[in-house]
Amino acid sequence: MKELVSIITPSYNSEEFIEETIQCVLGQTYENWEWLITDDLSGDNTVTIVQKYYDPRIKLQVLEQNGGAGNARNKSLERACGRYIAFLDSDDLWHPEYLETMVDYMTTYNAELVYCNYSRCDEHTMQPVLKDFEADKIVTFSNLLKTCRLAPVSTMYDTKRVGKFFFPVKSKREDHVMWLNLLKEIPKGYPLQKTLAKYRMRQNSVSRKKKNIIKDQYLVYKDFMGFSTIRSLYYTANWALNGFLKYSKIFN
Repeated sequence: MKELVSIITPSYNSEEFIEETIQCVLGQTYENWEWLITDDLSGDNTVTIVQKYYDPRIKLQVLEQNGGAGNARNKSLERACGRYIAFLDSDDLWHPEYLETMVDYMTTYNAELVYCNYSRCDEHTMQPVLKDFEADKIVTFSNLLKTCRLAPVSTMYDTKRVGKFFFPVKSKREDHVMWLNLLKEIPKGYPLQKTLAKYRMRQNSVSRKKKNIIKDQYLVYKDFMGFSTIRSLYYTANWALNGFLKYSKIFN
């Protein structure tokens, strides 16, 4: 029997996009999944839209208090029963073969973590606006310090091998902290050089406002990794440069 995949999704005021996301999960060629959607007290019709779908694999939890995306992901992770953990935000999309290809790759290469290429798309048309982000390097703790190559939409890990990893709720860079903590425990994550996901580039996304979150990134190293001030500044500078190259149309 195929291993169970737990899909982790935080939702908040996602009524514009979440139905398309639901359709992409229901269309997966790999069918042994559970989808743990944790709604962070939306004020729109997000919950009503999710509740229209009566698939028993979709498991919705609505929080009584807004706590941010990291907290919502943690609530889903607490309920997850699958061997494999996959992340899908409520506005992003997977190709139909995403889960099947990722699980097959992990099995074939006995990998603990795998990430793939993803398209970077306009939020309304879902047409690419930058060159696809390429999974072109083996990821280690050391090289992840300088740039976060792992995106939730395109990364999967094996809980049987590494356990569950939760998000720090006090960091605005919770994804990066979580991946760093995970890579402390395993030697490497493997690249799958195939585009299997679509990341929706929202104009109001916190992750896009690089110059406003340099302090938050500095705290990733200073507070969460326990580095010295000089070492933290060094890695923050590397992250800022690599972030510019990642999103610049000039260099992609």
